Amino acid sequence: MTKTLMTLTASAALMAGLAHAEEVRVYNWSDYIDEALLEKFEQETGIDLVYDVFDSNELLQTKMLAGGSGYDVVVPTGTFLQRQIAAGSFQPLDKSKLSNLDNMWDVISDRTAKYDADNAHAINYMWGTTGIGVNVPKVKELLGEDAPLNSWDLVFKAENMEKLAECGVHFLDAPAEMLPAALNYIGEDPDSHDPDVIAKAEAVYEPVRPYIQKFHSSEYINALANGEICVAVGWSGDVLQARDRAAEADNGVEVEYIIPTEGAQMWFDMMAIPVDAPNPDGAHKFLDFIMNAENMAAASNYVYYANGNKASQEFLNEDVIGDPAVYPDEATMENTYTTTPYPPKVQRVVTRLWTTIKSGT
Repeated sequence: MTKTLMTLTASAALMAGLAHAEEVRVYNWSDYIDEALLEKFEQETGIDLVYDVFDSNELLQTKMLAGGSGYDVVVPTGTFLQRQIAAGSFQPLDKSKLSNLDNMWDVISDRTAKYDADNAHAINYMWGTTGIGVNVPKVKELLGEDAPLNSWDLVFKAENMEKLAECGVHFLDAPAEMLPAALNYIGEDPDSHDPDVIAKAEAVYEPVRPYIQKFHSSEYINALANGEICVAVGWSGDVLQARDRAAEADNGVEVEYIIPTEGAQMWFDMMAIPVDAPNPDGAHKFLDFIMNAENMAAASNYVYYANGNKASQEFLNEDVIGDPAVYPDEATMENTYTTTPYPPKVQRVVTRLWTTIKSGT
């Protein structure tokens, strides 16, 4: 090999190494960011961004627990984040590299610390609640003008569900959401890990089970939007998507998202850096970019979800910050609750119980 060729080969290797170092790989939920922000990040930093998407925590968790995911930033929900931190899947944040950290909202950070002590491993991206999506005219047609639209009575009282079955009701197929909702409804601790307490949820579902058309965690979006069902227990962002799709279709369907007065569960989608991230420095740059107030506002204005960035609020569109379905008022926020992952032995109890509830046997 000639000296010139050796020099070119070494230069090529160096260039390849630099190119790899200046690539950030992000793994986020589907349809969950304004793509213009991804281009803006590349333009401002000179870093190439590889952006992939997933549609379930389970898929993300499988990749994380297997190791070697190849991603620099991933976005689990709070409960999954907690499990993965315990499994050693994430590295602590170097907060000296996060100049925009002061933009975060203490109200949300205080809650996410339940999953990640001192918020040492993650920042909040988006958050929301689990409540009820309602086709208001249809429900009032069946239950009358005094239908309990703002209460879990709507779906947990058999006399209401018997009538609503005529127009269709879907529940989430998500025991970590649905069992706490039932426990909270009867005055028990929704975050209980006591199998005897959790078992009490069965008595809530037994009388209404015959009237639940389907347990599913995504089909209710289109079903609500198209008028195929009139009620769904679901996630705030999904119900708001259904509302907007119905409005765009101008099909006469009017969907509203309800946070029941008895309380609702809050969920949090968190951005974290895997312990084996190929480019942790680039990952910190991406997190800091996201925490810029105007960037975070652009993300929320695009997806119509609330975010954990207080400074972004002055840049939010009025139909985002002013919508109580997206940003609940203080009293409603105080009436929400959070849950933590079930220990493995309790999880097995929960899985069996949920199978029994869904089968109705």
